[in-house]
Amino acid sequence: MKILVDNKIPFLDEAIKELQAEIVFLSAKEFTSQTVKDADILIVRTRTKCNASLLEGSKVKFIATATIGFDHIDIAYCASHGILWQNAPGCNSNSVRQYIQSALILLKQNYLFSLEGKTLAVIGVGHVGCKIVDLGRSYGMKVLMNDPLRAEKEADFQHTSLDIIACQADIISFHVPLVRQGNYPTYHLANEAFFNQLKKTPILINTSRGEVIDGAILKDSLARHTIKQAIIDVWENEPHIDAELLEKVFLGTPHIAGYSADGKAKASEMALQAVSDFLNLGLKININLPQPLNPILDADSMDSAYLEIYNPEYDSLSLKEHIQDFEALRSNYSLRRESLAYTIRVEQ
Repeated sequence: MKILVDNKIPFLDEAIKELQAEIVFLSAKEFTSQTVKDADILIVRTRTKCNASLLEGSKVKFIATATIGFDHIDIAYCASHGILWQNAPGCNSNSVRQYIQSALILLKQNYLFSLEGKTLAVIGVGHVGCKIVDLGRSYGMKVLMNDPLRAEKEADFQHTSLDIIACQADIISFHVPLVRQGNYPTYHLANEAFFNQLKKTPILINTSRGEVIDGAILKDSLARHTIKQAIIDVWENEPHIDAELLEKVFLGTPHIAGYSADGKAKASEMALQAVSDFLNLGLKININLPQPLNPILDADSMDSAYLEIYNPEYDSLSLKEHIQDFEALRSNYSLRRESLAYTIRVEQ
């Protein structure tokens, strides 16, 4: 049994030994038709396109991707060739919540407004979107939810159309997968028609997939001030992103919203568990992270504590100063823990 593993997937070293297989670690660039030819299983990230050009003629029977997204997997090809696959749904939902919470705190500090009473629209209410709905409500925001798939299946789901969201929302946050075909495509979901409907000069946040928003229209809307600001973590044409757009956004980061150590460990754990289940090994995979160096945090407010734990402004400054290093900044991302790893003491 031969398993090829992306060498940028963290926290695998000990737990992967439980699979008792031949393990070969490769960089994303080293996943080629030649290297995967005699592999039985692949453990990958989004940078590995699992399609015919990679898989044709190989022995691969299972793909585990340590990511919430799976648009890098050609599902139709895999189905027609008996290749099973599994993603890691919800693995980074708390990490994305942390990113957006810190971004919202920075917004209200920089633009001097209260989140309470503002209207937040959440586009895509799955594992991540649900966390953002709860986050918005915790700040006293009115929350609108848009998810036609859930509305189709759940009679009591409170679905709001994009037309209404465009008229009412102060902040719009995207949490959809990239879907190019079917009844509910999300490619350029935020297109020229959508931007033309906006009424309240909202703030846009995208931590889903870059192609969900038409970058050229977004850039034009920022220039014309038809939106107040944008927080963009995912981009069209990654890693070769639009430098002009990067300069215009409030926060621009290198696709790392879900990159907390906690989220990465969960993704790695879920990928290994999927392999174990596929092989019927009966394992229960657990990856435990060590405590932070300073797990007790004193702060004058919870907002201050959250920014001390993680401030996305530093990631944004790094990317704006070194746009050519997009991939390196993402691949070599520093250790970031979520707030549950800390004991926060707020000074009274």
